[in-house]
Amino acid sequence: MSEKRKLLYWEGSSKRDFKAFPVSIQKDMGVALFVVQLGRTPDSAKPWKGLGSGVYELVGDHRGDTFRAVYTVRVGNAVHVLHAFQKKSKSGIATPRPDVELIEKRLKTVLARYGASGRP
Repeated sequence: MSEKRKLLYWEGSSKRDFKAFPVSIQKDMGVALFVVQLGRTPDSAKPWKGLGSGVYELVGDHRGDTFRAVYTVRVGNAVHVLHAFQKKSKSGIATPRPDVELIEKRLKTVLARYGASGRP
């Protein structure tokens, strides 16, 4: 069974930030991103609210800390990791505003790169 794998792009500092995650989180999310590259949705993916369809987040917990990777499959035939971060918000479950703004900014950059067609 030979499936065509989608390319994986890391936007901004997302790859460096992802590499700072605990190894167990990197492995779990890495497998999930591979599943996404194969055109499927991993069980651990949840829709990212507020940016429309095609934007998802992976969430991993490690020793009381929460790590997230937000990606989109909306553009081109590729997976774009928009942001990888440790959630440090002490006030409930809300994602900190600077992280939300960075995700929005990087999505706009990716969309602009591909143009309205969503193709390169």
